[in-house]
Amino acid sequence: MNILITGIHGFVGSNFVTALKEHHTLYGLDIVAPEKEGVVQTFSWMDLENGKLPQVDAIIHLAGKAHDTKNQAEAQVYFDINTGLTQKIFDFYLQSDAQRFIFFSSVKAAADTVVGEILTEEVIPAPVGPYGESKIKAEEYILNQLDSEVEKMKSKKVYILRPCMIHGPGNKGNLNLLYGVVKKGIPWPLGAFENRRSFTSIGNLCHVIQGLLTKEVESGIYHIGDDEALSTNELIEVMCEAMGKKAHIWCLSKGFMEGIARMGTLLHLPLNSERLRKLTENYVVSNAKIKKALGIEKMPIRAKEGLKLTIQSFQNS
Repeated sequence: MNILITGIHGFVGSNFVTALKEHHTLYGLDIVAPEKEGVVQTFSWMDLENGKLPQVDAIIHLAGKAHDTKNQAEAQVYFDINTGLTQKIFDFYLQSDAQRFIFFSSVKAAADTVVGEILTEEVIPAPVGPYGESKIKAEEYILNQLDSEVEKMKSKKVYILRPCMIHGPGNKGNLNLLYGVVKKGIPWPLGAFENRRSFTSIGNLCHVIQGLLTKEVESGIYHIGDDEALSTNELIEVMCEAMGKKAHIWCLSKGFMEGIARMGTLLHLPLNSERLRKLTENYVVSNAKIKKALGIEKMPIRAKEGLKLTIQSFQNS
């Protein structure tokens, strides 16, 4: 297939190139355009507006403004990029001969906090903050266009993917920050909190993408994650095992740590009540719908094995 990938030079895009270049012809659409092995050519967003993009069979839309955990980005930037660029590339898709469109949204478009035990596609979206809100606006634009272009969409497939935290070689984000703390041998003081979180190994994500490109899967919204959810304590143990270190996890009382966090909120310290909530909350995502759609019983990579591969890539880099 001829495939156009937006944001092709990012972490996920680079991994997709590695996974897809052997069997497909790849083109990029990005704000930067260096040469990349496995990519025929990378175009700019100006090329899109000027009608210079090639005809392709599928479009994978990754480009977007990542979630700023420090809350320093202006809200409008998220809507300009996450919503605005999605509108542009989806309009191009509707007018093109491409048969498949894969949009990378986020679980944060569905929920900032999981109510109940597990997050499924049936949840009524309730994003909090400009990142999730801009992603749900992009989803709504796509769905509205589908409703108004019924005839044109008869031969096309559109997939809205909501992955939870993606990790793998080249990853940059909260997982790297935690890795840096663990690598220095700093004890983890929140061992008394037994939360469960879902992650997405880049290997499992590549498997999903290959399935959506080659199998007859119904259009729709799909949550993406590994089969197993892990606690932060388990995550630290996996990191230490991959590094050949002993895990240092302190089970300080929850009340004591909550008091420290309240003090941190008053004094503007790194550990505050909001950050403690984020570090210790449950966020488990169901991947049952996408597995059923692809006709698989389980993801090819176990959650712990995927995390070990990621940590080993951190060490190698």
